Amino acid sequence: MNVVKTALVTGSSSGIGYGIAKVLLKNGYQVVLHGIESQAQVAPLVKDLSAQGKVLGYYSVDIGNPEAIAQFCSDLAAAGINIDILVNNAGIQHVAPIQEFPVQKWDQVLAVNLSSAFHFMQHSLPHMQSQKWGRVINISSCHGIVASANKSAYVTSKHGIVGLTKVAALENATLGITCNAICPGWVLTPLVQAQIEKRAEEQGISVDQARENLLLEKQPSGSFATAEEIGEFVLFLCKPAAAQINGATLTMDGGWTAQ
Repeated sequence: MNVVKTALVTGSSSGIGYGIAKVLLKNGYQVVLHGIESQAQVAPLVKDLSAQGKVLGYYSVDIGNPEAIAQFCSDLAAAGINIDILVNNAGIQHVAPIQEFPVQKWDQVLAVNLSSAFHFMQHSLPHMQSQKWGRVINISSCHGIVASANKSAYVTSKHGIVGLTKVAALENATLGITCNAICPGWVLTPLVQAQIEKRAEEQGISVDQARENLLLEKQPSGSFATAEEIGEFVLFLCKPAAAQINGATLTMDGGWTAQ
């Protein structure tokens, strides 16, 4: 008899995390949702996702704070929820040249994008090790492989995630646990759409033209990936066929890093 696996997807209240949660729910996994919005703010989203499968709750947690992560994981354990699949997806961004980059923003981006993944892995791996099965899937970025100007903290954090992924893969290679990093390029999320609209306004061009310009600067395919496509990739990594994919840096960037 197959046991239903439980996944925690950080940053699942919107964008890529929402897409990942939706795909996992539709395919029979139980999912713990996470974000920074209040319960009231995400009520329609939780209702929507609950129609897809079994949602084990939504938790509003500042994962830039290690103590908050520890309490979050303690609350899950107290509720009898063990994490079989950990998807470290939550991330933030700040753009500025290094000499102008606020130290507080540097610390915040590293804490949310990189350190939180370490803390969640530290709390989740013992259960995976005890049952000799687990999946850790870190959502890095093409910026975990190559750089762009004015994104020092983001690029550093995403390169760090790739390194952390490899270490975790090696440490757990004989225990039925895999750890891999997915590196998307441009994904059409509400945040990216807002960036496109801002660019269109600043340059006095149409939103369609701004979207095309954004894509073709970096992504040779000229097309966005979707959050659901990334969700399908996560789903595959959870399947038996992916058991020997471990410590891998897996791009979904339309050719961005092939250049």
